[in-house]
Amino acid sequence: MSQRLLTAAPQESPAPERTQGRDAFFDNAKYLAIVLVAAGHAWEPLRDGSRTVSALYMVVYAFHMPAFIVVSGYFSRNFDGSPERLKRLLTGLVVPYVVFETAYTLFTRWTDQEPDRPVSLLDPLYLTWFLVALFMWRLTTPFWKRVRHPLPIALTVAMLATLAPSIGNDLDLQRALQFLPYFVLGLCLQPEHFRMLRRRAVRVWAVPVFVCALVIAYWAVPRMSGAWFYHRDSAAELGAPAWSGPLMTLVAFGCSLLLVACFLSLVPGRRMWFTVLGAGTLYGYLLHGFLAQGAKFWGWYDPAWIQGPLGALVVGVVAAAIVTVLCTPPVRRVFRCVVEPEMRWGFRRETV
Repeated sequence: MSQRLLTAAPQESPAPERTQGRDAFFDNAKYLAIVLVAAGHAWEPLRDGSRTVSALYMVVYAFHMPAFIVVSGYFSRNFDGSPERLKRLLTGLVVPYVVFETAYTLFTRWTDQEPDRPVSLLDPLYLTWFLVALFMWRLTTPFWKRVRHPLPIALTVAMLATLAPSIGNDLDLQRALQFLPYFVLGLCLQPEHFRMLRRRAVRVWAVPVFVCALVIAYWAVPRMSGAWFYHRDSAAELGAPAWSGPLMTLVAFGCSLLLVACFLSLVPGRRMWFTVLGAGTLYGYLLHGFLAQGAKFWGWYDPAWIQGPLGALVVGVVAAAIVTVLCTPPVRRVFRCVVEPEMRWGFRRETV
């Protein structure tokens, strides 16, 4: 899907560079977001030993997937259900889901985490929920583009989902419904909104906001469950009263949007050394999970020093380096057959 160039006024930050139909700003944003996803997964086993790591983990989880989903929604605005777009939906989401859901299930069995888990395409495992959710969100894009107040409707759906523990785990529908407002917000955004975020005044305030978020998270770690930011459980499943579900949906949405705005304001708009990696973030997302899961099985977290501040720093850097490698063109060439297959043999040729 071609990306539209964002221009900026002379008094604002330089206009994002566009190379070969791609916008450097969005490629940079996607790469930095996937680095945070990998770092968050790497820090997960270290949370029990450090309140600081738990606070950092909570802040990262408050905005990294929302940022990814907002950008995904922004670039889904042109989805119209045409044959070509439906084909790309099947080859770019359904096929990778089937392949990686099966692969993660077999990997989970091999690492003895769930040795009896059956291969089921109805119960997304680990990272694969995003593929299912994005598939459903994109299919509903024409609806959100037609209704008059899409974001309030999506927020209402997310709030009501927290009241329904009976939704269950089928296709991870609970998470798809609770993350829906971020996708719909992306559909509603226009280039000028991103220009506003990249103003100098916004960038100046972004760092203090992140510092305040870390302080608040440090205070909140022993007082509230960070699972609210996972958006995968109802209020009842989190042991909270029903009325808190809709309320926490709005609170989490507000907090996440503030941090997403700060994150995007700090993303460079010019071409960087990692810009080219933005086109391969789905590869990094799907592949890094095997190492994140296997690290526990292989005992990489066993050394005592890993549980300290230095260990958390090293783990984060290693996770960033690994996901960076997984986004590179050589890795993409190897795995393109399962992540972005063409599958011309599986579709009818269109007749004029």
